[in-house]
Amino acid sequence: MPKKIFFTPGPSALYYTVEEHIKSALKAQIPEISHRSTTFQAIYEEAVTNLRELLALPGNFHIAFVASATEIWERLIQNLVVDHSLHLVNGAFSKRFGEISAELGRKVSVYQSEEGQVPLIKDISADEAPELVAITQNETSTGVHFPQENVKALRERFPDAILAMDVVSSIPTTIDFDSIDSFYFSVQKCFGLPAGLGVWIYNDRCLNKAETIREGTQSIGSYHALPKLHASGLKNQTPETPNVLNIFLLAKVARDMLDKGLDMIIRETNYKSAVLYQMLEQHAKLSPFVKDKALRSKTVIVADVDGDSSTIIDPISKKGMIIGTGYGPHKKSQIRIASFPTHSKEQIELLADQIALLS
Repeated sequence: MPKKIFFTPGPSALYYTVEEHIKSALKAQIPEISHRSTTFQAIYEEAVTNLRELLALPGNFHIAFVASATEIWERLIQNLVVDHSLHLVNGAFSKRFGEISAELGRKVSVYQSEEGQVPLIKDISADEAPELVAITQNETSTGVHFPQENVKALRERFPDAILAMDVVSSIPTTIDFDSIDSFYFSVQKCFGLPAGLGVWIYNDRCLNKAETIREGTQSIGSYHALPKLHASGLKNQTPETPNVLNIFLLAKVARDMLDKGLDMIIRETNYKSAVLYQMLEQHAKLSPFVKDKALRSKTVIVADVDGDSSTIIDPISKKGMIIGTGYGPHKKSQIRIASFPTHSKEQIELLADQIALLS
């Protein structure tokens, strides 16, 4: 039976080298090794080294491994916010981060955009003085991209705040390290790995803030408090038994991406998104959800459907290509198509051609 191609926005298709890396991991008994062994320390170091090189990470930024990006939301609030966080919401996931901050007892300011838009910085009250500002570079639920110039404007507006950016469905890409203090992702989207690993990247400002809060009366958590994660990372270890297999796979896929080159990955991403958006604009039943081209994601393409989304999803599924439904209330009125680094230009072209036939 032919393998299906998953264009779902997460989990999505495995990176095309992952199958061989899993075979080599099983042969080397990687899932069986101790996380306190020198073998694991070498795996950890390889993953960090390859990620640092792929992302051109400055020396004042550090990497920690946790369970998921959802966990990182909680750790960001626990470790970096005493009282007040501000959240720019352009979809369901950025909204959920704000809800988690409120559940942890913090004062929360939410600035929510119109659907398919991003919040306007000029609309943020001049009285706001948050400790952390949360933004989502690429909203997986809506396909809205947060422009880099807006990130720079936020840094200028809130120079003393920690700026934390969700890059779950946009990484690997270029990052303006002068504008943000922390960014984070899960591996089941753009890195094309099995779910179950979150990557938290943070700078010295974050670490210093966490240590300052810890010295007071407020808890910053326990085994995954940022200072503990950092101290373990310096020894190429984690505070707990981690997802050893996924860290191994991340090290290998990051190297594969390095061999290909980030510039090539970005060029291919731009091309693939252009193919998909052109198809949507010419389709009788589909249209891009995000109308402003400057705000359109290049990795999660969201389209409005004239009718029920199943009229597109089901016949495409019969061709062996699995695309996503709309998110939440848009489940039956939209489709979502992932165009991650593992999806080749040829696969995207084939998908676009097959959807076009349903016009």
